[in-house]
Amino acid sequence: MRNVVVVGTQWGDEGKGKIVDWLSDQADVVVRFQGGHNAGHTLVIDGTTYKLRLLPSGIVRKNKISIIGNGVVVDPWALLDEIKEIRSKGVEVNENNLIISESVNLILPFHREMDEIREDFAGKDKIGTTRRGIGPAYEDKVGRRSIRLMDLRSKSNLDQRLEKVLFHHNAIRKGLGKKIYEKDNLKKELIKIGNEILKFSKPVWLKIDELKKKKKKILFEGAQGVLLDVDHGTYPFVTSSNTVASNAATGSGCGPNTIHYVLGITKSYITRVGEGPLPTELKDSIGEHIGTKGKEFGTVTSRKRRCGWFDGVLVRQSIKISGINGIVLTKLDVLDELDEIKICTQYDLDGKKIDYLPSSVEDQLKVKPIYKILKGWKSPTQGIKNFDELPENAKKYIYAIEDFVGVKISSISTSPEREDTILLENPFDL
Repeated sequence: MRNVVVVGTQWGDEGKGKIVDWLSDQADVVVRFQGGHNAGHTLVIDGTTYKLRLLPSGIVRKNKISIIGNGVVVDPWALLDEIKEIRSKGVEVNENNLIISESVNLILPFHREMDEIREDFAGKDKIGTTRRGIGPAYEDKVGRRSIRLMDLRSKSNLDQRLEKVLFHHNAIRKGLGKKIYEKDNLKKELIKIGNEILKFSKPVWLKIDELKKKKKKILFEGAQGVLLDVDHGTYPFVTSSNTVASNAATGSGCGPNTIHYVLGITKSYITRVGEGPLPTELKDSIGEHIGTKGKEFGTVTSRKRRCGWFDGVLVRQSIKISGINGIVLTKLDVLDELDEIKICTQYDLDGKKIDYLPSSVEDQLKVKPIYKILKGWKSPTQGIKNFDELPENAKKYIYAIEDFVGVKISSISTSPEREDTILLENPFDL
């Protein structure tokens, strides 16, 4: 038995969906351990496109168990919509192949509204959230006033929990001149939806322990990327949860010894949705070319992604923080037509060369990239499945990345199609 954690090494959107789907074919169980429906994983299987937000990527495969762990925040209405959407494409979703932790914290309507209010008020200083209520829901979790899925089982308990959370939110809403929420109306809505969603609910930590004893292969699926981690990312332009690999244990209820291999998904260039530092950002025709060819629009928000050269400093930092054993390099084919390609290997901060991203957002916005320049390969790589068939300059680019970040490139993705992957090392076999 080997259990694998998949995390993004950049700001998300690295192509985790395809890789998780590819790995889930070998796994018995796929677990989501953090985030909410602000994540977006696109899978293309036999010509059918699936856009998942809350559901683990394993849901589209038969005879797999998909688990939503306690570290995830769940909008129950959004989840049911997603289940309905995925069922319309012929995917079976039932209590046997989908398990939701009874401890997940719920995203409620006032969380979504608060997210929007804050972003609108912040103006040019906005974080760039997806406005899905993720942050406010995590705040209530930490503030110990959250509604959890298990609370929907008892009307009296739900009544008490709503009293507490609405005391907090309605006080803020009054101060902002917003309409307050009526407890009884919200209670009715939650009881109604609880009847539909509680059937998936189980103590996930117990289920994972049972699966481990049966020697099942478990794949832990991260959302967003390491650089959006609330502790280790480009704070405050981050998400509201820990996206690093170690949170797979906390967010699902198993010990760290459950994890045997950490796989980092890494785009051949770099992108970012929303606000915040992006040291290698390209605001020119090259950036436009990469964005157009790479179809760089957010899966969840459809917002245009900002594009930049591969930032080796950041990826190496993510590898160290998240304990990554190997990386998958994605979207290599997007760079096929470029004359030269750059890798950021250092930063200049006020005339001083540094090899890490500083913690201060002020310094993060000031750093200037120092590049290693390589010749482009000017030859198509899309669909190549054998490393030896890659152009020589493409190989040199791959070797340069591998040498700089300090871990092995385990596979290379050459198109969105699952089959278009060059496998160099299988994490389930090591």
